[in-house]
Amino acid sequence: MEKIAVPGASPVAKADRIHLLDCLRGVALLGILIMNINGQGLAGQLYEDMDLRQPLTGLNFYAWTFDMVLFEGTMRGLFSMLFGAGALLLIDRLQKNHTGLLPADVYYKRLVWLMIFGLINAYIFLWPGDILFPYAIVGLFLFPFRNLSARQLLIAAVLVLAIATFRDTRALNRRKETIREGRVAEVLAEKKKTLTEEQQTFLGKWKTMKKNHSKDSIPARLAEEEKKIVRKSYGEIWKYYADLNENNESIGIYRFFVWDILLFFFIGMAFYKNGFILGTASAKTYIITAITGTAIGLWLSYTEQSHRHRLQFDHIKYWEQAKLGLYEIRRVFQSVGYLGLLILFYRWKPGKKLLTIFAPVGRMAFTNYLLQSVITSIIFYGMDWFAALQRYQLYYIVAGIWVFQIVSSHIWLRYFNMGPLEWLWRSLTYWKRPALMKKE
Repeated sequence: MEKIAVPGASPVAKADRIHLLDCLRGVALLGILIMNINGQGLAGQLYEDMDLRQPLTGLNFYAWTFDMVLFEGTMRGLFSMLFGAGALLLIDRLQKNHTGLLPADVYYKRLVWLMIFGLINAYIFLWPGDILFPYAIVGLFLFPFRNLSARQLLIAAVLVLAIATFRDTRALNRRKETIREGRVAEVLAEKKKTLTEEQQTFLGKWKTMKKNHSKDSIPARLAEEEKKIVRKSYGEIWKYYADLNENNESIGIYRFFVWDILLFFFIGMAFYKNGFILGTASAKTYIITAITGTAIGLWLSYTEQSHRHRLQFDHIKYWEQAKLGLYEIRRVFQSVGYLGLLILFYRWKPGKKLLTIFAPVGRMAFTNYLLQSVITSIIFYGMDWFAALQRYQLYYIVAGIWVFQIVSSHIWLRYFNMGPLEWLWRSLTYWKRPALMKKE
């Protein structure tokens, strides 16, 4: 492919490749907080919807637009691609130095411990949106694919994308059927007609759907969730989140996470194999990827979110009017577009200097991810700030955590070889303690 000269841009040197991954990981880790903060500081439904108890305009509207159009699912997609690339990087290193079963032994032990840390994050640190446990579960499937070529991995990603889109569309059509048949059964019931067993089933589903997803039900449901968390004890909050955690880490993985995560794991692995995520592709490749992926992703995102806003977040009306489940397709374009944009920025010398600020955060991504849960739990549950801030005001918390994690990561890595939880994770995996403190 013909190269395009970009001022200050050049292929990433081998010594810089891990540095590039650290920079990308740091950006993704901090970016994830933009969305997670909504699920940590507000009622769960407000992760994606606006609060109908307030005007759908003003600073909260701009904050919601910023979240949902630019960032919903994109930083998680980027982080997942980096996890897939990191898995192959680890396996490659192990296989170069060891033979037999040891590479598989180390790889799977790391995932088992990751699974345990994920449970701690969800149940002890009170974050039902934890991603570590699903990563560990889905990561169990990656090792057999380690020797596939980049092309084969991309084919696998396309296959998973097709399955995920089919499942999303099927779920959408089932909701349409429930709405249609439920309304028919509701009219018959009002006329005192005898309902068949199937009609009774549809009527029950329809009543539940109206209770949980109609526009009119939103204020009451928000108030109910806030009542269970605001000024409650740790034990009471733990009990409330326990059911959510059990659902997310069982049915949630089967219905959503396995396809969502595996898709981006395969893309990340393919990009590691062909060098795209390592910065070795041509400038033209990154320019085309950045422009095409970002433009299509943003267009799909804006179209979807503006439609949901016009419907005032009435999910039932949205499901009635939607045609296809395009969620994963949109995320692939947008996340890959952002990846291309970030790598292109890294290849520009001033851009590299700026992104280098985030490298220590990326080197300590495991510690910083769990630390975000600890900090937000203290702020929103320990200090009783849950549901006390407007959506736009949550950015103050995000900015504070960003500054703290950037500064603390730089300071920590001046004196230590790795983050404290990275050290613990590695110690548990290899069952021996690596050197934590740097030698003077």
